[in-house]
Amino acid sequence: MASVSSESLAKALESLEPKLALATVDLSKELFAVLEVLDANSGLRRALTDPAREAAEKEALLASLLRGKVSADAEQTLKQLASTRWSSERDISDALETLAVTSVAAVAEQQANKAGLDKLQKDLFDFIEVVSASHELQAALTDAQAPAEAKAALALKLVPGASAPAQLLLRQAAIAPRGLKPVRLVERFMDLVAKRQQRWIAHIISSRPLAESQVQRLETSLNKLYGRDLKINVSIDPALVGGLVVKVGDDIVDASVASRVAELRRSLAG
Repeated sequence: MASVSSESLAKALESLEPKLALATVDLSKELFAVLEVLDANSGLRRALTDPAREAAEKEALLASLLRGKVSADAEQTLKQLASTRWSSERDISDALETLAVTSVAAVAEQQANKAGLDKLQKDLFDFIEVVSASHELQAALTDAQAPAEAKAALALKLVPGASAPAQLLLRQAAIAPRGLKPVRLVERFMDLVAKRQQRWIAHIISSRPLAESQVQRLETSLNKLYGRDLKINVSIDPALVGGLVVKVGDDIVDASVASRVAELRRSLAG
């Protein structure tokens, strides 16, 4: 995805985030439904990505199509997509897919915090493992003559006990793989879920081993800072010389000696 589209996607994700705390799978279903419409209508995609059109005009076009058919949260999310610039028609559809999967992951996130995301990832991984090991299943899921509902039922049957968020993604991959094999689309879904899961993991890099009490104090401080119970991963990198580097999602706090030395060298070179 080109930089212009990447920036637009980042804005859309930022706009979506406040809606996710109380989101249900209904929001994801609405976004996937609109994605199906976009994928099937090249004229609409062209209109929404036309750089000559004003943002307000594109928002009005989308609003006229969606009014009364989707929730307010879905409509606001889609208007955000329409108001920004895209490098290609395909990019706006791919961005909408990302938003839909992100909302599914957020629903899983509400279920016992990290455990819900872990369950979602496991369900998707189990599907990939089962299908990848069977040419018959691959053929059945890609059979152009087979009814979409039959393929969806097969996908769900392959992962007994799958969570509701996983069921939604598996069904989506089976009925609307968007030019990919269903297993490949599920792999893409897994990547997006993993990105969401990184918000719950604190990667701590230290120049030397930390005492258990130090790890516990760091965990308490980070949990308080982020308002959630984070999983703590600690790794050792002697090249840091001293101090720590802490990564949580996209946030990086670099308090290492190596970073301070590098900063000093840059200031001297400038």
